[in-house]
Amino acid sequence: MERWRAEDDPVTCALDVNGREEAVSVPPRRTLADALRDHGLTGTRLGCEHGVCGACTVLMDGRPVRSCLALAVQAEGSPIETIEGDAPELGMLRRAFDEGGALQCGFCTPGFLMLAAGLLRDEPDASPERVREVVSSNLCRCTGGVPIVKAVLVAQRELAPRRSAGSAR
Repeated sequence: MERWRAEDDPVTCALDVNGREEAVSVPPRRTLADALRDHGLTGTRLGCEHGVCGACTVLMDGRPVRSCLALAVQAEGSPIETIEGDAPELGMLRRAFDEGGALQCGFCTPGFLMLAAGLLRDEPDASPERVREVVSSNLCRCTGGVPIVKAVLVAQRELAPRRSAGSAR
């Protein structure tokens, strides 16, 4: 008779993180956030661990996901992008956050950057109201959100000519 697998027996899954696929052994109930951090990608922050604050936001299949709510095994087969990645939007966003005063303590910044990268990729022409709405889903106690919205809009303007040049080819 086959032995029942204990709830905490590790399972192996293949995770594609920042373009690099790796087989990882994780307990079935390990969150994606914990698995990323356990494997050295500590830029993904853990705040509330209830999916409310957004500090743990990563992109899964190009869309923002609260990695504290997703299980690592659920991410198998889906490309994951973290703050350590090199998505084109991240460079522009990092610079805009830095120059626009959207960085304070920095704890929430990786989640905001990933959220904004997903937004700018999915909705490159998002209105200022839409940017404000999306950004309001993450929490920041230092800046009040206004510099963050402004930084996302600056990056959006900087990315627009690159997108137009890319579509003209």
